[in-house]
Amino acid sequence: MSSAPLNNPVYNPPLEPYISIIHQDADILVLDKPSGLLSVPGRDPALSDSLASRVQRRFPTALMIHRLDKDTSGVVVMSLNRKAHATVASQFEQRLTEKSYVAVVSGQLVGDSGQIDLPLAIDTNNKPRHRVDHDNGRPAQTEWRVLAREEDRTRVKLSPLTGRTHQLRVHMKAIGHPILGDAFYADEAALAAADRLLLHAETLRFRHPDGRDVTFTVPCPF
Repeated sequence: MSSAPLNNPVYNPPLEPYISIIHQDADILVLDKPSGLLSVPGRDPALSDSLASRVQRRFPTALMIHRLDKDTSGVVVMSLNRKAHATVASQFEQRLTEKSYVAVVSGQLVGDSGQIDLPLAIDTNNKPRHRVDHDNGRPAQTEWRVLAREEDRTRVKLSPLTGRTHQLRVHMKAIGHPILGDAFYADEAALAAADRLLLHAETLRFRHPDGRDVTFTVPCPF
């Protein structure tokens, strides 16, 4: 889910390209959201610019089905009619979609793959951040697989099995490997290691309202 900027009070989203459409038909739009752009408008008028508001100026019936964090880039699907919205949104709610992300994290993970199973909850003393909470958190699982290694960082594929707010970011921090450039969860060195959050929603698979299984991919830009 999206959240308003916390560490940087000045919201200055990218303007080029204003909208990047990778697929369009009578039922859905599939878009490539850039890092730095909110998925939906924030409460503050200064946060009114968003992927949803941009798209709705051109496609007035478009509705947001799911969200990416402001600083996460990648694949987002929107509906163009209410029937399509109900059909696809229910798949997200029932965990019938398949999503994969690419991230670059601090340090070297032990092993080549694994699963993180740690419950998450809002950090009530530090909103909008979230945290691992074994007493009150909601179940959250993330699968990870190493794609490449460098001396001080690891490129990983992340597949969330649940859809909690900030799930991938909190899970990677919790196992000692924060995502580089993460203004919410990275330590000072990991934050300084990148000029943006190195988290990208690369692939999304779901059943199209017409019944076909479809997969959309936006190659990782970093």
